[in-house]
Formats: sequence, C-alpha cells, structure tokens
Amino acid sequence: MNKIKLIIQREYLTRVRKKSFIVMTILGPLLMAAMMIVPAFLATMSDTSDRKIAVLDETGIFYNKLQNDEHLQFYHVHSDLNTAKENLKTNGDYALLYIPKTEVALPTSAIIYSEKQPNLDTKSYIRRIMGKEIEEQKLLLQINKLKLDEADREIAMDIPISIKTSINLTTYKLSEGEAEQKTYTEIAMVIGIFTGILIYFFIFFFGAQVMRGVIEEKTSRIIEVIISSVKPFQLMMGKIVGIGLVGLTQLTLWIVLTASIVGVFQIAFKDKMPNQSAMVMNNTQMGQGNALAEVSSDENDLTAVFEAISSINFGIIIFAFIFFFLTGYLLYAALFAAVGSAVDSEADTQQFMLPITIPLIFAMIMAQFIIRDPEGPVAFWLSIIPLTSPIIMMIRIP
Repeated sequence: MNKIKLIIQREYLTRVRKKSFIVMTILGPLLMAAMMIVPAFLATMSDTSDRKIAVLDETGIFYNKLQNDEHLQFYHVHSDLNTAKENLKTNGDYALLYIPKTEVALPTSAIIYSEKQPNLDTKSYIRRIMGKEIEEQKLLLQINKLKLDEADREIAMDIPISIKTSINLTTYKLSEGEAEQKTYTEIAMVIGIFTGILIYFFIFFFGAQVMRGVIEEKTSRIIEVIISSVKPFQLMMGKIVGIGLVGLTQLTLWIVLTASIVGVFQIAFKDKMPNQSAMVMNNTQMGQGNALAEVSSDENDLTAVFEAISSINFGIIIFAFIFFFLTGYLLYAALFAAVGSAVDSEADTQQFMLPITIPLIFAMIMAQFIIRDPEGPVAFWLSIIPLTSPIIMMIRIP
C-alpha cells in the first residue's frame, strides 16, 4: 500500500510542479469564461442601423400591414418594377419587396431584390408577417361563405381552421452592370457552414501533424543531428511548408475528383438539366412580367436543385478556401510547432493545446450568429482577427 502511495505522490507532484500546469491553471478559467461570456456579448452587438425596405404591392392586400420592427422600416412605392429597382440603387435601400398580382385571390409568393444577400432574420420576419395576413384573409373568406351574423363571426374567429400558409420568398441580387442573379440564402448558408467546418479540420489536422513531427524528432534525438546541418528557422519552415503542401495536394485532388464526378453526373442527366443560357437570358431580361412568371411557375425538384447549385460561384469559394487554408495553416502550424518545441512528450501537449484551439472553437461557436447576419459588425470584427478570420470568412463568402 505504501508503494502505491509513493507512486501516486510522485505522479501527482511531478505534474503539479510543472510550469505548464501552473500557467494553464491560471489561464484555463479565464479562457473558458471568455468562451462563454464573449459570444453572449457579441450576440448583443447586432447591426443597429435602420434597414429601409421598399414595398411594391400590386395586390393591395399588404398595404400598411408590414409593420416596422426594431431595425426594419417598410415604406410603399407606387411605380413600376423597373423604376422601383432603379430607385433601390439610388436611394440606398436595403431591399425591394415585390408582391405581384396573381390569378389567385391571395398571393403566397413574393420577390426580394437587394444589392446584398438579405439575412435570414429579414426573410423570416417578412414570411411571418405576410403569412399571418394571408391566414387572416383566408379565415375571413371562410366566415363570409357561411354568412354568419356578428355574434357568430366572433365565435368562428376562435375556431381552429386549417389555414396555415407558407410564403415563398425568391431573392435576386442586383449588381451594377451585371445581370440579376437569383440567390439562395439557405444554400449559401449550408455551403458556408460546410466550408467553415472543413477548413477547421484541415487547419487542426495538419497543424497537429507539425507538432507531432517536432516532438518525434526531439524524443528520437534526430533533431540534434539535423540541427548541426541547418539553421532552426530553415528546419521549422521546411517542416511547416512540407506538411502544408501535403494538405494542399490532398485538397487539390479532392477538387479535381469532385469536379469529375459532378461532370459525369451532368452528362448523364443532360436532358433533365435546365438550359443554363436560357436561365441567364431570363435573368437579364427580367421585368415585371418575368418576375410574375417566376413566382407563379412550378419547377420540378431536379431543375430547382441545379438552378440553386448554378447560383453559387464555386470559383470564388475554391480560391478563398485555398487562400484561407494556406494563411490559416501557416499561422496555426507555427503555434503548434512552438508547442511541440516547448514540451518533452506528446502527453504534455494537452495543456498547451487549449489556448491554441480556443480561437478555432470560438469561431465555430460564433458561426451561428454570422450566418444570420453576414454583413453585421460581429462578422466584420471577427473577419479581421487573424486567428478567427479563416473560418469566419469562409462562412461569409458564399
């Protein structure tokens, strides 16, 4: 029993007396508290500027029904669609909400024109207000059909009726000198989250390889032989760049193979794919009649999927991913290498890993706020911080 106590005492005191244990005991609570407090604080830093949205309602149903909220201000315009789109650019409005007149009495579709992709909160608010008004109109139509008196009408208003309405919002991005481009906020959000997670794992995985390589050479005494022939800076740069090229090679192969698979798929389903040139022509010549056809048309699911995919600029996304992977990797690989050079075994690296990985984890936590408002102040400030910008920028770019 005494021998067990001696072993316990040795294991405990050996680790407690290390400088790394003392430093991380002090920094650990501060870092963990920061991870809980800072996201909550930044979440309150939403964009406080007023966003003006022009409303062109050809149905007249929603006149004065779209109420302003804390940051959104709605005002109605009475011009044609082309004039309203021109005024959107000159007036500096956030967006133009176009509700075209349809063959049905109650419209369930609308179009949002904007110079920047509208955030999810704005779209959700418009859907909620429009859906509520349409549901009330449906309920009144049902009651009017029954020809009830005033007393019975009040009772009928409280009777649940299946009037749930889903509002279809189509978004178009207006760019100076370019054709209107149909955008898909939800698709962009998914791609942003996916690329953010992917770059997180790439940086972490290959950065950790640098750290393990440094530790391995230290423990096997190989470093003593190598350091006699090259300078420490040359050794470190060679190791970081070499492993980085491994990651870049794998990433390039992924892109080429994925593009090949998609190309084969496109050839196999060529007859079922939408005509891309026709889509571009429709967007270029989009006017009031075309917009009406857009919201009233019933596209099949496969065509809608290809149209959504074609709206994403994969060239920019791939270029940005390679750029932010390389820059983020170089930054974090240097930090991982510093940890590897400061410890004697891989078991001792766990305490030093926390300060390095916290910015990456923090960026992933903040992703849920960034996707809701990619143009907000939180997204801006996290984009210019080198430790968080690789992940945040990949979430914002799509």
